[in-house]
Amino acid sequence: MAVSALGDGLPTPVEEVDPGETSSPSFRLPESFEAFYEREYHGVVAFAFALSGSWWVAEDLAQEAFLAAHRRWDQVGRLDLPGAWVRRALTNLAASAVRRRFSEARALLRLTSRREPPEPLPGDTVDFLRAVRSLPRRQAQAVALFYLEDWPTAQIAEVLGCSDATVRVHLHNGRRALARRLGLRDERARR
Repeated sequence: MAVSALGDGLPTPVEEVDPGETSSPSFRLPESFEAFYEREYHGVVAFAFALSGSWWVAEDLAQEAFLAAHRRWDQVGRLDLPGAWVRRALTNLAASAVRRRFSEARALLRLTSRREPPEPLPGDTVDFLRAVRSLPRRQAQAVALFYLEDWPTAQIAEVLGCSDATVRVHLHNGRRALARRLGLRDERARR
């Protein structure tokens, strides 16, 4: 059975007639999508990794290609090589992703070239921000939202998905760690 690309870039089955055959060819019965997915998944992800260079991107591309196959499984499953169909869909998706990233980068470059360069931050601000980034993730998030965004602890708790008391603990521990890193005395942290 041959494969032909239609306008959407995804191949679909095309009947191939044997010159000695008088009736139209029959499609083979498809295997279950689940069995196909289990058999092909690792190979498709490895192929996507070779194209993208990132396991996260590779897994996303593979999932999108398998989803496209699942939506058309009544046709794709009858192909002689449904794995080839998925890999072809994946190459189209990868090319689209590269084009999209390139377009986004060009747009970002245009936007940033129009802005005035920001004034450099004072040295103590740079040191503070570097110290905040060195905190454990939740402490850094709580400190940044509280001190840089002036958010109340209840709102920070909602964003971080924890209790108000937990936010206060993160702020307390973060304040103590920042004081140590910046060589400052924090009277409130000693209480």
